[in-house]
Amino acid sequence: MKIILLSGGSGQRLWPLSNGAQAKQFLRLLKSPDGNKESMVQRVVRQIKEAGLLESITVATSAAQADMISNQLGQYGADIVTEPARRDTFPAIALAAAYLQKEKQCDLDETVVVMPCDPYTEIGYFQTIAKMVKAVEESAADLVLMGITPTNPSSKFGYIVPEATDAQKETRKVNRFVEKPNHELAEQLLTEGALWNGGVFAFRLGYIASILEKYVSAPTFAEVRARYQEFPKISFDYEVAERAESVAVIPFTGQWKDLGTWNALTEELPTQTIGNVVLDPEAKNTHVVNELDLPLICIGTDNLVVATSNDGILVADKAHSEDLKTHLAQLGPAARPMYEERRWGKYKVIDHIEFPDGQNVLTKQLCIRAGKSISYQVHHHREEVWTIINGTGRLVLSGEERNVKPGDVIHIRREQFHAIRAITDLYIIEVQSGDRLTEDDITRYPYTWE
Repeated sequence: MKIILLSGGSGQRLWPLSNGAQAKQFLRLLKSPDGNKESMVQRVVRQIKEAGLLESITVATSAAQADMISNQLGQYGADIVTEPARRDTFPAIALAAAYLQKEKQCDLDETVVVMPCDPYTEIGYFQTIAKMVKAVEESAADLVLMGITPTNPSSKFGYIVPEATDAQKETRKVNRFVEKPNHELAEQLLTEGALWNGGVFAFRLGYIASILEKYVSAPTFAEVRARYQEFPKISFDYEVAERAESVAVIPFTGQWKDLGTWNALTEELPTQTIGNVVLDPEAKNTHVVNELDLPLICIGTDNLVVATSNDGILVADKAHSEDLKTHLAQLGPAARPMYEERRWGKYKVIDHIEFPDGQNVLTKQLCIRAGKSISYQVHHHREEVWTIINGTGRLVLSGEERNVKPGDVIHIRREQFHAIRAITDLYIIEVQSGDRLTEDDITRYPYTWE
C-alpha cells in the first residue's frame, strides 16, 4: 500500500514555537523511546514503521514546509509533493495521487491510505489502518474511513453515522456525515453510534484518479501540478467522502488526541520545563518551554503555560489556551519567522532594525551542516556581510572559489553571485542591509562545485 501524509497548518496553534515555516507537527517536544525529543510527525512515521506499514510514504505539503519535512523524515526516504498554492485537502490529495500514478507509475489497483501527519495515538490506530486496507482489497467499499470512538459529545469534530443495522460489524456502511454539530446534536449522535471523523481514508488509486480526471486531464504529473488552480478549493470530505456511493467506516477505540492547543500538548510533555527554566516548588500545574538563551523563573504560578521563542512570548491560563488564535489576530499580519530549518541546516534571526530613511538591517546566525551547501544565488535588494565564527567551508563569489575559516569576513554586494558549502559544520553571522529583507529576494542558479 501507499501512504499519503497530509502536512498543512499555518503555524498559529502553538505560537510562539510554531510559525509559518515551522507548524506544530515539527516541534521536537515529545519524548521518543530512546530518550531524545521527537516531533509529532516523527512520532507518527516511527509508529507506522513499528506497525510494519512503512512501504511508501508521500507527504503532501506546502513549499514552506518541504525543507523541514526533508530534515525530519529524510531517513525514511519519504517523497515530498508540494502544492503550488494552498487550496484544501481535496486538491492536495489529488496532487499526491497524481504523483503516485504518473510520476511513480503505481498500479491503479494499488491501495492508498491518506492520513494526517500529527495524531497523538497508539499502535491500535495503525492496526485499524491495516484493517481498512484489507477492506479495500476485499472490495467492501470504494472508500473506507476510520471512525474514532468518541469519549464525549464534542463539537470540535465532524461525525460519521454508520447504518444502524451494522452496529455489531467491524466494517460498517456509512449512513451520513454531520459536520461539527452543537453540543445538543452531538449528544444525540452518540446515541446513534456515531463516530468522530479522524480524517483517515483508504481507497484504490484508480478510484481517486477517476475523480481527478474530471478536473485536470493531463499525461504527466508536471502538467497536473502546473494546472493545480483548476482543482476546486474544497475539502476531501465534501468533494469525495460525502458524495461517494460506496463508503464504509471501521471504528478505532483507543488513545487518540489532537495536540493542537497548549493545554492538550502540555498533558503529553515529558517534563514540566524545557530550556533554561527555574520553576518554584510552589508552582502548580505549570509548564514552561523556553527556547531563548535568557533564564526564565516562575514563582507561585498556577495552571499556566509559558512559552518563549524568538517569535514572541506566551503566558496563558491553560483553560484559555484555545483562544490563542483570536488574540494573535490583534498583532496584525504575521511577521517573518525568526527561526527556520532548511535542507542545508538552520538559521535564527538575532536582530532586526528599520531606520527612518527606510534602510533595514537584519542579523542572522546560520548553521550549515557538514557536506551541505547554500544554492548559487544573487540578491536584488540587499547586501550581505558574512563573518565565519566556527567551522570550515568552501566559498564561491562571482565564480571564484576559495576556502574559508573562522575570522574570515565576506562582503556580498547586490547582484553578486555567491554560494557556500560546509566542509565541517559551519557557523556564520550574516548581516543583511537593504530596502527589502525578505526570503523571496533570491534568484537561484545551477552550480557545480570543483
